[in-house]
Amino acid sequence: MLTSPSPLRDVYVEAPSAGRADMGRPSVKGKFLWVGNRKLYIRGVTYGPFSGPGSPAEYGDRNLVEQDLSAMAAFGINAIRTYSVPPIWLLDAALKHDLWVMVGLPWEQHVTFLDHRRSRRAIERRIRAGVRVCAGHPAVLSYAVGNEIPASIVRWHGRRRVERFLERMIDAARDEDPEGLFTYANYPSTEYLEPRSMDIVTFNVYLEDACSLDAYLARVQNLAGDLPVILGEIGLDSRRNGEAAQAEILRREILTAFGGGCAGAFVFAWTDNWHRGGHDIVDWSFGLTSRDRRPRPALAAVAEAYADVPIAPAASPRISVVVCSLNGARTIQECLAALRRLRYPNFEVIVVNDGSTDETEAIARSYGFRVITTAKQGLSSARNVGLREADGEIVAYIDDDAYPDADWLGYLATAMLTSTHVGVGGPNISPPGDGAIADSVALAPGGPIHVLLSDREAEHLPGCNMAFRRDALLAIGGFDPQFRAAGDDVDICWRIQDRGWTLGFCPSAVVWHHRRRSIRGYWRQQRGYGKAEALLERKWPERYNRAGHLSWAGRVYGGPSSGRASRRSRVYQGVWGTAPFQSIQPSARSKLRSLTAMPEWYLGMVCLGVLSALGALWHPLLLAVPLYLAVLLATVTQAALNAGRAVAGTAGPGYTGPVRWSLTTLLHLMQPLARLAGRLRHGLTPWRARGLRSWALPIGSVDAVWRERWRSPTETLERLESSLRSSGAVVVRGGAYDRWDLEVRGGTLGAARLLMTIEEHGGGRQFVRYRSFPHWARGWRVGLAGLFGLSVAALAGRAWLAGAILVAGWLLAAAAMLRQCGAALGTARSAVKETQ
Repeated sequence: MLTSPSPLRDVYVEAPSAGRADMGRPSVKGKFLWVGNRKLYIRGVTYGPFSGPGSPAEYGDRNLVEQDLSAMAAFGINAIRTYSVPPIWLLDAALKHDLWVMVGLPWEQHVTFLDHRRSRRAIERRIRAGVRVCAGHPAVLSYAVGNEIPASIVRWHGRRRVERFLERMIDAARDEDPEGLFTYANYPSTEYLEPRSMDIVTFNVYLEDACSLDAYLARVQNLAGDLPVILGEIGLDSRRNGEAAQAEILRREILTAFGGGCAGAFVFAWTDNWHRGGHDIVDWSFGLTSRDRRPRPALAAVAEAYADVPIAPAASPRISVVVCSLNGARTIQECLAALRRLRYPNFEVIVVNDGSTDETEAIARSYGFRVITTAKQGLSSARNVGLREADGEIVAYIDDDAYPDADWLGYLATAMLTSTHVGVGGPNISPPGDGAIADSVALAPGGPIHVLLSDREAEHLPGCNMAFRRDALLAIGGFDPQFRAAGDDVDICWRIQDRGWTLGFCPSAVVWHHRRRSIRGYWRQQRGYGKAEALLERKWPERYNRAGHLSWAGRVYGGPSSGRASRRSRVYQGVWGTAPFQSIQPSARSKLRSLTAMPEWYLGMVCLGVLSALGALWHPLLLAVPLYLAVLLATVTQAALNAGRAVAGTAGPGYTGPVRWSLTTLLHLMQPLARLAGRLRHGLTPWRARGLRSWALPIGSVDAVWRERWRSPTETLERLESSLRSSGAVVVRGGAYDRWDLEVRGGTLGAARLLMTIEEHGGGRQFVRYRSFPHWARGWRVGLAGLFGLSVAALAGRAWLAGAILVAGWLLAAAAMLRQCGAALGTARSAVKETQ
């Protein structure tokens, strides 16, 4: 290895350590790394090794390393990534120059390491020994427990086995350094590997085109969920591409990485001098400096790009931040203090005090923000007040129990400026330290979520973190005042999309959102969400199925591991494992997991419990008791399993205790029940019916209409659909595989379906036929048949009281089904006559 004086000596500057050893070690908070109260952006390069593993000269002589580290600091680099465990003297030198070190823990990743227990144990011993060398050192940024396991090796062992092994190795390493941060350096060929115990998502990505890199980073950010993303390697070979191209492409890659919300990046590599597989690598030139440390143009380009971190938006449109509060004195102070720390040059804050009776108004005024006090009118009305008073071209909304990251507005503005979206939102993450109940609520279902149609386009944005172009909100009339506490965000997103506009998602535009800190508060929140679902179903019935459930077109995200792949997901590997980008294909959620999370599941359990109780009057019904107990056991078991997955999906110590798991299980059981209470109280019931203006016998029939004026089939059906909707009926269009054109819903139990055909008779004359027929809900038909059989059996057994109760139940259900189907048919036939 060359040890001659470096050509960079003239630019070496000692970077003061500023007592960094006393500042504490890095920690993960949401999508970023922090040291104390300061956000840490990693501006890194990879470094070494320069000779064979275990060699005393693996990192060269100390003088040359000292010169290298000093030069890095002078060029704005603040971190190095090693591929082997560095000696303590190198960590000391890095600390002296204010450089962080991502420590690589090397082991045999290119072989079938899981085939032999001896190999697995040897790998664990190596990892533990490597961490012990560095444990507690203030220069350590994190540990990389593995790097780019080949796709063929993962395919050989199976994805899940490799993930479990990596999780065990991370847990073993954490035992040696409990305060350390841990990652696995992945790459696109095995992007589906997601060890749940890692703290940072690290990807090595070599994409020279900035647009391709930007698109792939959006995918990686969503795979990472709420964890920070670091690019473990980016680089370009100057020998094959030229030094000018290397400089320009690296500059663009760095700006793209940080503009895409990455917490850091490492450029591969500091120098061309590199040793791998027992040999010096001499046929490429990825280094920012040559083997003799001659600087390339790429070094200055990288330093210039790193100096621009964090990336400011190209322009700074005026943004009005609106905070709506009702008795939010307990949390609003934290929100407003964080708003004052925003790093954005052109914004205002408007606090709408919606009739608070506590100190909310006084607290808001003490921060110097504009405060508008109104009578208590509800959340949507308060949002509209803020909209009317805003003077920004973008209006951003945040809840009074949330607080933003300092770069929140910058990321939102960039997402707006670089797209045609009229609305953009970002993640809302539960802050640490809120207590055991709040931490469990964060792992429970029913929290504020975002729904993505793609890596960048959203179907829904949660109200605690959303921003819109002001003119778009005004064009649709603002928020609907009927949504006084929840549901306003869902409604506004649907109305925007109905205009043909789109919504975007920016994973780096983070807000911290406190979860409920009591079980009673969680119950009330979920019951309120049930009410909002009832209001939304009444306004948007076509977006709900007959049972009253919303089917999102996109992927629902929520919880600490929301973006992470399901264990049931399949891996797209290509024929013979040849796909260069091997990705996740989500599998359908199991039916049991879906059923037990539905509010109506609990209603069915009540009915089954009533049948079991009737066993006291007619002993054969006691057979329902084991079934009821089995259903109850399945419900509790599924809640426990779901809670276990949520708890296991959180990183760090203290998240897997039995108390956390038990409490989270309880919340999984409570949430559907609370939703059911809110839905039933506000009209979203299985027996609901609306907009049905006439009745007919629930039997099929054919109506025919002769007309002299030609009209297209599409126009005919659209007129009929419009007439039905104007009457308040719930109408659904048939799909591409359906043998019916329109469905008129009578309710949960029954509906009417219409099929149309047109005979052409020349001269514009048409003979139109409509076939209408009832459609009975299959599950209810089976239930009615079973109930009828039980009724007959009870009466035959002379259990008169039990039989009478069963008969009464059957008659009520049958009458409801007949009423709903008949009303839907009558309404459909009336509309046919009126529109011809």
